[in-house]
Amino acid sequence: MRPRRLEEVVGQEHLLGPGKFLSQMVSAHVLHSLILWGPPGTGKTTLAIVLAEQSGAVFRKLAAVTSGVADLREAVEVARRDLDAGKRTVVFIDEIHRWNRAQQDAILPHVESGLITLIGATTENPSFEVIAPLLSRTRVLVLRALGDEDIAAIARRALGDTERGLGASGLKFEDEALTELMRFGAGDARRALNTLEVAATLARVAGRTTIAPEHVREAAQQKMLLYDRAGEEHYNVISAFIKSMRGSDPDAALYWLAKMIHAGEDPRFITRRIMICAAEDVGLADPMALVLANAAFQAAEFIGWPEARIPLAETTNRLFMAAYLSTDFLDHQAKSIQHRHDAACERPVGKAARGKTRKAWTRNGVAG
Repeated sequence: MRPRRLEEVVGQEHLLGPGKFLSQMVSAHVLHSLILWGPPGTGKTTLAIVLAEQSGAVFRKLAAVTSGVADLREAVEVARRDLDAGKRTVVFIDEIHRWNRAQQDAILPHVESGLITLIGATTENPSFEVIAPLLSRTRVLVLRALGDEDIAAIARRALGDTERGLGASGLKFEDEALTELMRFGAGDARRALNTLEVAATLARVAGRTTIAPEHVREAAQQKMLLYDRAGEEHYNVISAFIKSMRGSDPDAALYWLAKMIHAGEDPRFITRRIMICAAEDVGLADPMALVLANAAFQAAEFIGWPEARIPLAETTNRLFMAAYLSTDFLDHQAKSIQHRHDAACERPVGKAARGKTRKAWTRNGVAG
């Protein structure tokens, strides 16, 4: 079901829509070196293949987890022969963040000379995982998680395609089955298609002509969280957690806390951020906030998962209220300072506060 042309790619309208970067690049038959950054299942590999084919270039793929500099040298030598024959070469490196600095350095001269066009795919922030000289020679394009409608469009196409999909089976979606598939897909087209394939098998085994919601749920088993212990999503979630407490949104704060707990995050990492919030965002508006956060840290350290979720949730709930009070406190303080400043500007400094030079001012005609 992989798209063969750019027009078949679903989603990423900010890059593929009329007049956008990639659509204009394909129209001009020009291809620049790119770093495609986005979550899994958003079409990074597909875009690389389609861009290479529609620009008339030779496509060579290297997987960073299994390839090294020797494989790169081999690809470069083949690219040199192809260039002599009048063909350009696109070298696609999947999971480019897996390569160390020395391996990434080996790409530089070939990208700079134009011998190869590099397209790298990564799920991690390129600013941290890709060396600066390589970033300066490429364009970083951010791919977004697919929306529910995008997942639905891909699923319908797969179920109706008789050549590459499941069209020959004659299966149809029952009501709510497509909704379940969108829910379990969670913006990941690969996950949605894999789930659909298994659900279709379950429906055929059961002698059904339709895919029911229970087939989708059985195929998916459970919805896996997009989370990592030390990568981009790790810091995205903790940032959302802190901002929810700071913004006094209890439901959001508890949601992000639950996501970290369900993903098995280290409770010490969570409680350290809670303590920072208590000191930085609440501060003197509620001096007990830091004491409470420290108590939550000790409780979580002592009892561990799963019971640690209780003091963490209670502290989170208390801190968002304190953060709200802190905002009012700081607003009041700022207004009070501004009021005193404005009032002070309305009258001159009195004689008693002027110091010993006031007599000299009087002698020089300055009113006292």
